[in-house]
Amino acid sequence: MQADFKLYYDRLTLVMTVTVTVVSFLIHLYSRGYMEHEGGYYRFFAYLNLFLFMMLLLVTAGNYLLMFVGWEGVGLCSYLLIGFYFRKKSASDAGKKAFIVTRIGDVGFTLGVALTFWTFNSLDFQEVFARVSTLLLGDHETTLTAICLLLFLGAVGKSAQLPLYVWLPDAMEGPTPVSALIHAATMVTAGVYMVARSSGLYAHAPLALETVGAVGCLTAFFAATIALAQNDLKRMLAYSTISQLGTMFVGCGSGLFAGGIFHLMTHAFFKSLLFLGAGSVMHALSGELDMRKMGGLRHKMRTTFWTFLIATLAISGIPPFSGFFSKDQILTGAYLGPLGHPWLYWLGTLTTALTAFYMFRAVFLTFFGPLRLAPALADDVRESGPKMTRPLVVLAVFSAIAGYVSLPKTFGGTEWFDRYLNPVFSSSESFLHSTAEKALASGPSEGILMAISLAAAAAGILAAYWFYMASPELPDRLAVKFSGIYRAVVNKYYVDELYDWLVVRPVRAGAENFMWRKMDEVAIDGVMVNGTAAVAAGAGNILRRIQSGNLRSYAAWVLLGTVVWLAYILLRP
Repeated sequence: MQADFKLYYDRLTLVMTVTVTVVSFLIHLYSRGYMEHEGGYYRFFAYLNLFLFMMLLLVTAGNYLLMFVGWEGVGLCSYLLIGFYFRKKSASDAGKKAFIVTRIGDVGFTLGVALTFWTFNSLDFQEVFARVSTLLLGDHETTLTAICLLLFLGAVGKSAQLPLYVWLPDAMEGPTPVSALIHAATMVTAGVYMVARSSGLYAHAPLALETVGAVGCLTAFFAATIALAQNDLKRMLAYSTISQLGTMFVGCGSGLFAGGIFHLMTHAFFKSLLFLGAGSVMHALSGELDMRKMGGLRHKMRTTFWTFLIATLAISGIPPFSGFFSKDQILTGAYLGPLGHPWLYWLGTLTTALTAFYMFRAVFLTFFGPLRLAPALADDVRESGPKMTRPLVVLAVFSAIAGYVSLPKTFGGTEWFDRYLNPVFSSSESFLHSTAEKALASGPSEGILMAISLAAAAAGILAAYWFYMASPELPDRLAVKFSGIYRAVVNKYYVDELYDWLVVRPVRAGAENFMWRKMDEVAIDGVMVNGTAAVAAGAGNILRRIQSGNLRSYAAWVLLGTVVWLAYILLRP
C-alpha cells in the first residue's frame, strides 16, 4: 500500500481553512485576556496551536490515511485541553471520557478506511471518487453502504451524535476558549466535513446517507430538549452545539452537502461568540455559571450583552442574521431535497422553536430581570477588558452578515455560496437528483417552508418571554405539575447513568475481578512472576548443596558424572 503525504486544496478546503483560521485567530486573541492570570499559560497556547495544526491537517489532507492522522490528532489535543486543569478530578475525568468515547467511533472510522482500501486499492480522494463515479446505480451498493456507515460511526463519535454525544457536555471542564474552539472551529466539525468530503461515496449509498440525516435530526431534537432545563450556561451551550451539529448532518443527509457546510460556517461564528460571551460573564462573576444566580447584567456588561444577543438571534434563525439563511436552507432541503422527508422538516422546525426558547431563556435569566447576585459580588461586576471584548465585536459582525454569502433566490439573491461549492458537490448532488424518487420541486414552496420555520422560532422567543419575563413563577409551577418529565429532562434522561450501569460498572467489575484478581494476581504475579522466582529459588537451593566447598564432595560428584557419562556412551544403541 502507498499513501502519499499529500495535501489537497479545493474550494471546500478553502472554506474550511478560512473558517477555522479566522475563528481560531479571534479565540487566540480572546485567550490572551482570559488566561493571563491562569497557571500553565504557555502550555495552554502550545496545546491550542497543536490543536489548530491538527485540524488544518485534517481538512487539507489528500487521502483518508492523512485525514486519519489529523482526526486522531484533534482527539489527542481535545484530551489535553479538556483536562487542562488536571489537578481537578472532574476535569481529568472529562478529558478521559472524551478520549475514550471518541475512540469508540474511531474504531468504525478505521474499519471504514481499511474497507475503502480493500475495495478500491487506494485511499486517495481523487482516485476513490473517480472510481466510484464510474459505477452504475446499485453496483457494489452493499460494500459502499458499509464503508459509509463505518465512516459515519467515526463522525458520530467526533461530532457528538446519538448515542456517543455524552462526552461533549463534560468537555466544559476545560477553559472557556477551549470550549469555543472545540464547539465552533475544530474537533466536532470534523465529522460534518468528513461526510461532505466523502460526498462521492455517500451519493452511491443512499441508505447510509438517509441514516446520516435521520441520526442528525433525532440528535438535534433530543439535545434541544435537554438544553431546555440546563441551568449551567456553558452546558446549555454544549447541548446546543450537539443539536446544531445534528442540523448540519440533516443537510448532508438530505443530499444538500453545500447546505451542511454553509451552516457549519455560520455556526462557527455565532457559537464561538456565544461561548466567548459566556466566558466573559464567567470571568466577571468569578467563575459563576448558574444562570439562576445572575440577572440584570446587561447594564453592567453592555458589550457582552449586545454581542451575545446578536449570536442568540443568529442561532435562533431570526432574519437578517446568518443562522436564518443557513438553517432554513437545510430545513427546506430536508423537505424538498433528493433524500428529504417531511418528518425531517417538521421535527427540525420543532427543534428550531426549542432552540429559540432555550437561547432566549439564557438571555433573559442572565441579562434581564433583577440582580440575583450576592451583594459583595454585585458591586465588583464590570465589563471584561478590550482583549476579550474586541474579538466579541468582530464575531458579532460575522454572525450578523455571514449569511448573505448565500442569499436565497426567494429574497432576490443568487445563492452564491452554493454556486461556489458547486464544482465540489455537483457530480454527487446531480447523481442523487437523477436517482431520487421525487423531483426537487415537489411539495410546498421554499417561501412557505421558510415562513413556517420563522413562525416556530418566533413562537419559541415569545414563550421564553412569557415564562421568564412576564410570568417568572410559571416555570416553577410547571416543574411541580410535570415533575416526572422535568426530572427526566434535568437529569438528561439518565443517559449517563445508563452508560454507567450498562458499560462502566461491568467493565470495572470485569477489570477488578478477572483482569486484576485472576489475570494479574494469579496468572501474572502468581504463575509468571512469583512462580518463576520460586523455581529459580528451588533450583538455587539444590545447586547450593553441590557447591559445598568440600574437596571429597567435589571428587564424588566428578566420579558420579563420569560414571553416568560412560554408561550413556556404552549403553546407547
